Amino acid sequence: MKWISKHRNELKNVNLVNQSSYLIKNYLRIKTTKLFFGLALVATLFTSCYTEVIVADNHVDPIPAITLAELVGSYELWYVDIERTTGNGNIPFLQKAFTVSFRNGKIFANNNLVGFGSQGNGFGIDVGYYDTYGNTLEVDHDIDGFYSFKVTQLNDFEIELFFPQQNISYVLEGYQRNTFDYDTVFYRNIHYFLQEYDAWEKTLTSEYGNLNEFDYENYLAFIPGGGDGNFQSSQDQNGIHPYDLYWDYTGIYNVDDVSGTERLKYLTLDYDYLGNEYFELSVVNDQTIELFHSDSGTLYEFTGRGYIQYRTASEGKLRKTKKDIAKTMKKISQF
Repeated sequence: MKWISKHRNELKNVNLVNQSSYLIKNYLRIKTTKLFFGLALVATLFTSCYTEVIVADNHVDPIPAITLAELVGSYELWYVDIERTTGNGNIPFLQKAFTVSFRNGKIFANNNLVGFGSQGNGFGIDVGYYDTYGNTLEVDHDIDGFYSFKVTQLNDFEIELFFPQQNISYVLEGYQRNTFDYDTVFYRNIHYFLQEYDAWEKTLTSEYGNLNEFDYENYLAFIPGGGDGNFQSSQDQNGIHPYDLYWDYTGIYNVDDVSGTERLKYLTLDYDYLGNEYFELSVVNDQTIELFHSDSGTLYEFTGRGYIQYRTASEGKLRKTKKDIAKTMKKISQF
């Protein structure tokens, strides 16, 4: 009986061991399964979060690109900054223009200071056609012919036109008509304004002032060339056509700035061996100027006759840089 009891106890112990082993294995299996699913869930959540971050970080709004046609048309006026021109020679239609405009395939230019700001609603006159391809601007000018420019955008309001055949570059500054300072351009280039009439006829002499030699001068003409240009004067009677005038004197003229103001200038006329005459020059309108003779205290009014609209190369005025003017200018003024 003891053996049987002992044997039964041994079998009981074996069964307990087997049962414990089975429970442990099941427990480990369940725990492993839970751990696997737990890790899988964490990995899924981590991957999901990580993917969302990547999508958010890589999302960039597209930057709108504009064509060259849209670029040159984005400003109503392009001021030709003649001081920043580089290279040898010149492109006539750009050299004489104060502003150019590109409007629906047509080019407009303000070549004259007479009517500057009002002619063509501020755009100037129609001078030709243009087209664009990539970064190439092709211009077919009515008078000067065909030009092909490489265009570089320098910043938000400046472009450079490069003509490879002559290695010439022009810098243009963009403006809208309602923000463009027409008056400043006018007064800074007033010596060109004087050249835009065949002659200036004296139409008024003040009653005040002392008698002087200039009282007998009835016509003046300012001609492009030679620094600030040459001038002529005539004592012919009033009412004569500019082409029929006899010019009694020739000489050189200078226009100088007056400190503190744009609208008043000094005008010096060099009458060769007769000496110089000095005036304060002011503009009444784009056809009338006043000359105040400082020595005598007399005020004269002159009216422009024979307006010259600049279109062709033979019509004179090609704008020059201050550096180029200084090379040839004979300084005759006392200012």
